[in-house]
Amino acid sequence: MRHHLTALLAATALGLAPTAAAARNIVLTNDDGLTSNLVALYEALKAAGHDVVVSVPCVNQSGQGAALGIARPVAPIKTPCLNDAAQAGDPGAGPMTRAGLPAGDFYYVDGTPVAALLHGLEVVGKARWGKAPDLVLSGPNEGQNVGAIILSSGTVSAAQYAAVTGIPAIALSAGSDSEAASLDNPVSDAVAGRTVELITHLEARAGAGALLPAGLALNVNFPDQPAGARWQLAEIGTYNAYQVGFTTDMAASASPIMQMMAKSRGMEIPALPGVSFDFNTDAPAPDQMDDESVVYRKAIAVSPMQAGYAYPAGNAVLSADELAALLPAQGE
Repeated sequence: MRHHLTALLAATALGLAPTAAAARNIVLTNDDGLTSNLVALYEALKAAGHDVVVSVPCVNQSGQGAALGIARPVAPIKTPCLNDAAQAGDPGAGPMTRAGLPAGDFYYVDGTPVAALLHGLEVVGKARWGKAPDLVLSGPNEGQNVGAIILSSGTVSAAQYAAVTGIPAIALSAGSDSEAASLDNPVSDAVAGRTVELITHLEARAGAGALLPAGLALNVNFPDQPAGARWQLAEIGTYNAYQVGFTTDMAASASPIMQMMAKSRGMEIPALPGVSFDFNTDAPAPDQMDDESVVYRKAIAVSPMQAGYAYPAGNAVLSADELAALLPAQGE
């Protein structure tokens, strides 16, 4: 599997274009809502000939991981969605009402990232294609998702959820400089172009088959300046770009990145207990240089991810015979 991806990235780095590419049905989701990154990628995918439907949260849902909100009705929204994707009083899920968006392609859900993905798969996509899509793309996130933080990432969790159900899926994350008050950030266009470049090479290798092997998803992290960056195979690894912890006073210990995040959401950081977030200033060890938290700083880091929690067959820590010996005999 790693050899497959190494060859893919080598071909991409050389700029080898395929002679033909098949149009794919794609569900595009994220955990941020209607953003410049989302619109740029939608436009780039459409220009490449793909059929794309968008289904994203109404507002920023970063850090919600794989939360679902099971059995919680989605009521009409009380405040406008991000970038006026929908207005107060609109249904809790449905087509975006912002002027200028292609009719029938852009949808929102007042819920978690995975809930938005499910809406895209089971409501919008099924009505459109009558079957599962060929590919799920989650992102591009406004900020890289690297290291242990991916466990709480809505971007990565949406891709993982799709992969577990058998749909090829890629999580995409860009730098925080891709964030924009408008829907027109030049960095977003660069990220979108490089994403289509990767998908085109996956298509060339797959032919009419699935874009990724079963049980495999990708976590792709772009450097802050993606134009001209090389592709590099990486691993999630053990080095973490971020330090996450718990503090008894969020205001007193707020890092610059926490302050920036709060400002972008129009929030004040309270003097209350909560989760803290900062960049890791410790240098990586020599054996961590291939970790995505290091690679993304200089290249486009492509990390293979196992879909879900299944452990590879034949590598069990406990054998079937050992476990059977722990069970009482029938009738005891």
